[in-house]
Amino acid sequence: MMGTRGRRRLLVVWVLLSVLLAVIGFIEHGDRVRSRSRASAGADDRRLVPVPVEQLGAVEIADAGRLHRFARDASGVWIYHGVHTGTEAAHTHVADPATAERIEKAFAAFGRTRMERDFPLGKGGPDYGLNTPDVVIVLYRGADTQPLVQYAVGQIAPDTVSRYVMVVGRPTVVTIPNYQIDNLLALIRSVSGTSAQVSSPTRP
Repeated sequence: MMGTRGRRRLLVVWVLLSVLLAVIGFIEHGDRVRSRSRASAGADDRRLVPVPVEQLGAVEIADAGRLHRFARDASGVWIYHGVHTGTEAAHTHVADPATAERIEKAFAAFGRTRMERDFPLGKGGPDYGLNTPDVVIVLYRGADTQPLVQYAVGQIAPDTVSRYVMVVGRPTVVTIPNYQIDNLLALIRSVSGTSAQVSSPTRP
C-alpha cells in the first residue's frame, strides 16, 4: 500500500511540475509576442511612408515645375509616364526591365525612410523652405485616384545631411536623410534623360 501511495504522490508532483512549466512557457511566449509587437509599432511610428511599398500603385514627384509620374502596369511592373507640364498634351511611357528595376529599387529605398527629428510648424517660426517647397511627392495606394499621402520637401538642414519634410496636413516638420531625396531626384533625371548634380551618393 505504501508503495502505491508513494507512486501516486510522485505522479501528482510530476503533473503539477508539467503544468507549472507549461504556464511559464505560455507567459514567456506572450511576453515575446508583446515585445515584438511593441518594437514593430515603434518602427512604424517613425517610418515616413505609412504603408509597404508593395501597396503603392503610383508615385508623382514634382521637381522644378515638372510633374513626373510613375505607376504600375496591370502586371505590377513600374512604368515611367514621362514629364507632365501644363503646356504638354502628351507624355511618354517608358517600359523596359532596366527602368522598371531602377524605379523599384529607388521606391523600395524611399519606403525605408525614417523620420529623424520633429519640429513644430507655427506662426512666426522658420518655414524650413516649405512655403515654396523644392520638391513635392505624392503617393497613391493601388488604383486609388485620391492621394494616400503628400510630402512637401524643404531645405537641407544645417547638419547638411538631413532634409526638412512636411507631411501635408500635419502641424509638424520632420527631418529625413537627405540622400533619400537625392535618390528620387537622380531617378527622375535618369529616366527622363535630364542631367543634374545631386549632393550625396546613393546608399543601399
